[in-house]
Amino acid sequence: MTHYRSNLRDLYFTLFEVLGADRRMGAGPFAALDAVTARDVLAEVERLATGPVAASYTESDRNPPVYDPGTGSVEMPTPFRRSYRAYADAEWWRLDLPEELGGTPAPRALWWAAVEMVQGAQAPVFMFGSGPAFAGLLYRIGTPGQRRIAEIMVDRGWGATMALTEPDAGSDVGAGTTRAVRRPDGTWHIEGVKRFITSAEHDLEENIVHFVLARPEGAGPGTRGLSMFLVPKWTFDPVSGELTGRNGVHATNVEKKMGLRVSTTCELTFGHREPAVGLLVGEVHDGIAQMFRVIESARMQVGVKAIATLSTGYLNALEYARTRVQGPDLTRAADPAAPRVTIDRHPDVRRMLMLQKSYAEGLRALYLYTADRMDAAAQARHDGDEITAELAEGVNDLLLPVVKGAGSERACELLGLALQTFGGSGYLQDHPLEQYLRDTRIDTLYEGTTGIQGQDLFFRKIVRDRCRAWGALTGEISAFLTGIENEARLKREHDALGAALDDVRAMVDTMLGWQRAAAHDPAEVYRVGQNTTRLLMSVGDLAVGWLLARQAAVALTTLDTGSADADDTAFYQGKLAAARFFAGTVLPELTARLAALRDTDNALMDLDAAAF
Repeated sequence: MTHYRSNLRDLYFTLFEVLGADRRMGAGPFAALDAVTARDVLAEVERLATGPVAASYTESDRNPPVYDPGTGSVEMPTPFRRSYRAYADAEWWRLDLPEELGGTPAPRALWWAAVEMVQGAQAPVFMFGSGPAFAGLLYRIGTPGQRRIAEIMVDRGWGATMALTEPDAGSDVGAGTTRAVRRPDGTWHIEGVKRFITSAEHDLEENIVHFVLARPEGAGPGTRGLSMFLVPKWTFDPVSGELTGRNGVHATNVEKKMGLRVSTTCELTFGHREPAVGLLVGEVHDGIAQMFRVIESARMQVGVKAIATLSTGYLNALEYARTRVQGPDLTRAADPAAPRVTIDRHPDVRRMLMLQKSYAEGLRALYLYTADRMDAAAQARHDGDEITAELAEGVNDLLLPVVKGAGSERACELLGLALQTFGGSGYLQDHPLEQYLRDTRIDTLYEGTTGIQGQDLFFRKIVRDRCRAWGALTGEISAFLTGIENEARLKREHDALGAALDDVRAMVDTMLGWQRAAAHDPAEVYRVGQNTTRLLMSVGDLAVGWLLARQAAVALTTLDTGSADADDTAFYQGKLAAARFFAGTVLPELTARLAALRDTDNALMDLDAAAF
């Protein structure tokens, strides 16, 4: 048995019983996939993930890729190569491709559910396999000639990367200095260095195509001066795809990292040994807008990765707690003759397990709901309702930083509790928890740190959007509360969620007031900046509490029918328990966070730096 513990039952429940995703399948924009087929897809992906994809997880960490600084090449470990090949050859990535590229139009929620299982089993397999997704982007925004390149990328299985970050331009993308010089033949020569580039060198495929942000000669400063260029590792015939020669982009370092050791995180140098020839994507100088389409998807991917690892971490901890015998029951702690019990009988262990369960399942529901907003938008657009489509897309945009930021932070926090469940054994490599923690820590950092996600949520997704998506989301939560107000068995959840909604709305209103006041006193924005991460985490907890309560309401309805068998009865009772636990132990914390937020002054910002 591999390390990975999937939760296909919960994916089915959330997708079909809670979100009703099956109602859109088999017709309209998703005519190619009906609900039965969708279930079969997920079952097949689960078999792939728990089997060959997960098989090399530990060995690839212990025996990572070998980098040759002389040639700039990387030799991938053989076990990982087998895992990657199994994923690539199964071709489930076609669910993420346009139909014109040989894809099968699939609901976004179904796609990300499949991605959860692959990433939970071994995330770098999915990360190295990002070529088709980049090809899909190029097909959508490229010139007719570049569309042919996209077809070649898919047909020949090429890899791809997103190259933004530079040694002195990380989160401040607009400070990038990589430059592009136009040549008489219409191509460009790219010169500069990019850093922290995922999957930038490997021997899994014959070619790697880098999507590079660079500043054309004469372009202005900041992000508006950046353009996106296509820079392949090997040049190729643009019609046949046959490789023609080595291009001037080389991996000049592979980072030695805390985790994700099989993932090659590279420094790329362009134009040092020979010219790095590139093409302007779409023949338009709109690089940052083009790249943001990649970034938004990457942030979803990171959030799903973290949530997937939290889920398998929790399920590993649960399995251990059910078999590890240690100490007597607390009610007989003073009796030396009392029989020893499994640790899942101890109150504090149960507390840790239920906190892990509620976040793992609640955050899964959050990313699926977020993806489902894109499916709702596609359906509305198909029905000619552009207003509904735009609002649904707005809610998706609003929640992306929450999925990424709150999802990754909570995953790291709760994986620590999963390790705690194992006690000292969890610190050993005998169990996967220590690797889970190492592999997940990066999720709070790349594709924008948690602090950046908080700023994105408030300044871009709430302020710039003029609260339209925020109002839609909170309105949906309010409508749900109205719908369950007469259900006595959910009174605790109703009251706690209602108070939490009021608290988070008040946080937003207070911060909006400071934002407006900053027009007269710029220092007021510091009060906002001290609280954007607090808001991010609070919106995450509010959304998790709401979705757990939605799950509980569905579970109650099903249990009332008496149609559930023994296993399903236990499953639905677990949903009721998770919602009740979260409502009683997590949501009340939002009131204290609101008080701390309202009490914010600028003493922290006025403090002399030497005092730190």
